[in-house]
Order: sequence, then C-alpha cells, then structure tokens
Amino acid sequence: MQNDAVMKPRKKTNLLLIAYIASTMIGLPIGMLGVAWPSMRANLGLPLDAMGLLLFTTTSGYIITSFFIAKLINRFNIGNLLVSASLLCSMAYFGYSIAPTWALIVIIGAFAGFGNGVIDAGLNTYLAAEYKESEMQWLHAFFGLGASLSPLIMTFSLARFDSWRPGYSLLGFLLLLLAVIFILSRSAWKAPQNTATTSKDSGMMDYKTSIWESLSRMKVWIGIFLFMIFTGTEFTLGNWTYSVFTEGRGISPQIAGLWASGFWITFTVGRVIAALFAHRLKLSKLLLAAMMLAVAGSVLFWLNPSPLAGVLGVFIIGFGMAPIFPGLVSGTSQRVGKQHAANAIGFQMSSANLGGWILPALAGFLAQRFSLESVPALLTISLLGLLVLYIFSLRRKESAL
Repeated sequence: MQNDAVMKPRKKTNLLLIAYIASTMIGLPIGMLGVAWPSMRANLGLPLDAMGLLLFTTTSGYIITSFFIAKLINRFNIGNLLVSASLLCSMAYFGYSIAPTWALIVIIGAFAGFGNGVIDAGLNTYLAAEYKESEMQWLHAFFGLGASLSPLIMTFSLARFDSWRPGYSLLGFLLLLLAVIFILSRSAWKAPQNTATTSKDSGMMDYKTSIWESLSRMKVWIGIFLFMIFTGTEFTLGNWTYSVFTEGRGISPQIAGLWASGFWITFTVGRVIAALFAHRLKLSKLLLAAMMLAVAGSVLFWLNPSPLAGVLGVFIIGFGMAPIFPGLVSGTSQRVGKQHAANAIGFQMSSANLGGWILPALAGFLAQRFSLESVPALLTISLLGLLVLYIFSLRRKESAL
C-alpha cells in the first residue's frame, strides 16, 4: 500500500493536469467570436459595433462570479464550483449554436460569463495558493493553446459549413466533457480550512478577509488597473485583428484566419518559454521587458509599412504579452499580502474582464466612426499605459521599503 507521501504529490500532479485541460477549454472561446463576427453580423443583420453588447453581457457575468471567487470557494469548495461552472458554460455554448435571434445570444452570453468567471478565477486562485510560479505560467500557456486553436476552429466551421454555429456546438460538447472530468475529480480538490482563526501556516485560501478591507489597500487598486488594461488589450487583439486584416487591409479570410491565430500561437510559445525560465529571472525584469516588446510590436502593427510587417507586429505583441498576466497573478501574494491575496485575485480577474469589454467595445466604436485602422492605434496607447502604470507600481513598492 502506498503511503501518503507518495500519493499527495501524485494527486497534485493529476489536479495540475486537469487544470491545464480546463485552461485550454476556457481559452477556446477567446478567438472564436472575432473570426465569427463578420459572418454573424451579416447573418443577423447587425452593425459593426454590435459586438460590444455581447461582450458586455459575457463580461458582466464573469465579473460578478470572479469578484466574489474567494467567498464562493469558502462557501461551496472549488471542486463543486468547477463542476457547476463547466456545465453552465456547456449549456451556454450549445445555446449560441441554436439561438434564432441576436437578443437571445446576448442574454445567453451572461451565463457563459458566469461559468467562465468561476473556472478562470477559481483555477488562478487555486494554483496561486498551491503551486509555483512556473506552474502558473504553464496554466496560462495552455490557455494560450486553446486561444490559438479557437480561430482555426471557427475558420474551419465557416469554410466547411458556411456557418459559425457548428463551431459553438463543438465548444459546448468540449465543455460537457470537461464537466465530466471535474465530476470525477471533485473530491480531490483541496478545501479551505473551516477555522475561526488563521496562522502563519495558513494558505491564502484559508483567510476570510473582508472584501472592503482588501479594497482599502492602494496596491490592490494598482493591480486592478493593471489587469484591466492588459486584458482589454488582449481581447481587442483577439476580437478585432481578423476584421482589421480582412475588412480594413483586404486580406483573404482564410489567410487572415491563420494570421489572427498566429497572435495566439506566439502568445502560447511565449508562455511556454516563460514557464521554462521563470525561476531564473527576476519577475519585475521579465515583465518590464515583455511590456516594452509588446509596445514595439503594437507600433509596427499600427504603422504597417508593409503587409508582412503588420503581421509581424501582431506576432511580436503576442510574444511580448505572453508572460504578463500569469506573472502578475502569481506575484499577487507578494504585492498585497497573503491575507488579501485571494480577494485581490478575484478583483483582478473581474477587472481584467471589465477591461476585456471596455477596450474592444471602444475599438468597435472608433472603427465604426473612423476606420478599422484606429484599432492598432488604440492598442499602442493602451500598452504604453500598461507599461507606465507598472513602472509606477515598482517605484511605489521601492518607496515603501
């Protein structure tokens, strides 16, 4: 009979593999809407900027559940939450595939957001508490893998079936399989300690710090705005690059689909490299270099001196942005303190998706009223803002020492 010392590492490894599979699954929707959008809006008779309404409902659902993720974990346990959330996502994506009207799709989007918020914020909180920084980078590398595959899945759906609906049917089926995996592993996920007091040996999920107490800390708010800008930029690229290439720069849909997927591919490659070398680099230096590289890529995408140069700019942005999100998540406990970390991660995930609605919606507004070339300009300004805010956060940290 194997002892607990052997079984515990094995259980942690198995849960880590499940987390990687789940991260891949929740990455799949990210690039699908951008590729589906020209066909979707033509099919449903929608204006160019109507995407913002769907992004609003999905983001609202995500924000609500991720904001309270620490409280939800303490109340229901992470295993139960993951099962319920994956089932909800599966039903939502099947709903996309059969919904007859745009209004119904928009309503269903809120439920997709609820489920994704629980899975994404829950896994990030769990890994930040139980695993190392390199494993957090791998979690987000698998998210990037799902995001890399998503434009290809939707491009295939459009090419093979001349419809965006089969792509979402496949997504619903995959989330159903994920729900089965979570059901089988539900009891293996570690539950928070149900104690009235905490000690120096308590994990970050064991603290029951009030939300308002955490929100009173300036460092928590700096993290909120960093995540808002970062994910807003990421989602803007994911949702609008395809349209910039096809409707703005006259690239064929098939080639544009591959190039849009290229952003997520370089994004994923960057996260794999970061996972391999994260333990050798100081986190602040890694993030500064990554942000500066992303700014350089966005300038190249904006100026577009040649079609290939513009595409190269998108790839550079993807590679540069890769380690930023997981690096900021894994460093949350060091920035705000262990007792505030679980709450702060929930706030950060919520603000990330708020930015994921605001910036893409703003991009659609600008594209509708000016041109699609306003999208890369907005990206450049946003990434510059991210860099400046991060430098400010480092100086604030040094001044507090």
